[in-house]
Amino acid sequence: MASLGELERAMMDVLWDTGLALSANDLRDRLAGHPSALDIRKSPGTRKELATTTVLTVLSRLENKGFVTRDRETRPHVYRAITSRAEHTAELMHEVLGSVPDREAALARFIGNVSPQEADTLRALLGAAPVVPGSRTGD
Repeated sequence: MASLGELERAMMDVLWDTGLALSANDLRDRLAGHPSALDIRKSPGTRKELATTTVLTVLSRLENKGFVTRDRETRPHVYRAITSRAEHTAELMHEVLGSVPDREAALARFIGNVSPQEADTLRALLGAAPVVPGSRTGD
């Protein structure tokens, strides 16, 4: 899975939080007030706004990486997240687990660091999860 740079992450956060298809200008405007937005400064105390061309370049990269889709039927074009934040996070977790030689140890370490509420959520999700034939930990 492709990784996200800081500006890409901030743009995806806006798209995920709004759940809307946004033009580059709309995204740029929403990014300016979004909590995850970068603090881009050209001099101390002066905020530098992102250029629309910068936003378009980053959106093009996100499209190439498979994070957004562009609706070419509208003018201006609008962009929408392809997957949810939760799906992206789950894919990252699977990628990390797939890269370690001892998945069980990694999972045990992860589970040992969750809060009691998160542990309850994991138990409930595991209890509701269907059993997939042939699946095993470590596959």
